[in-house]
Amino acid sequence: MKDFGLKKLYYSISEVSKLTNLEQYILRYWETEFEQLTPSKNRAGNRIYTNKDIKLILEIKILLRDKKYTIEGAKKILSDDGKQIPDLAPTKPFKSETVSAPPTHSKKESIELDLMEIRNFLLNLKSKL
Repeated sequence: MKDFGLKKLYYSISEVSKLTNLEQYILRYWETEFEQLTPSKNRAGNRIYTNKDIKLILEIKILLRDKKYTIEGAKKILSDDGKQIPDLAPTKPFKSETVSAPPTHSKKESIELDLMEIRNFLLNLKSKL
């Protein structure tokens, strides 16, 4: 993926939420689903994300939201020997001064996708109990 002009070594979850245009609870949920997404924690126990983490989050977002993959499908693509998927790049490149892509869904569609992800998470959690 392209360099997004990110200059810090570590970002808080609130910064990543703003940069990626994703809610914080979605980022936390994706950590439970995607084994590759494992941000470190600081002494206070807060998540700290690297540029690599942010790039992975954006790849996941493209797979789920733009390419319409299921979480299982996105997991498979991301775990296929770490191969880069040639058509994974968003249709419009990011500008170096703008980190987040413009929303591709209406607010209602985005909320519906978020709710579906939460529902799947809860069903998965219930089946493990």
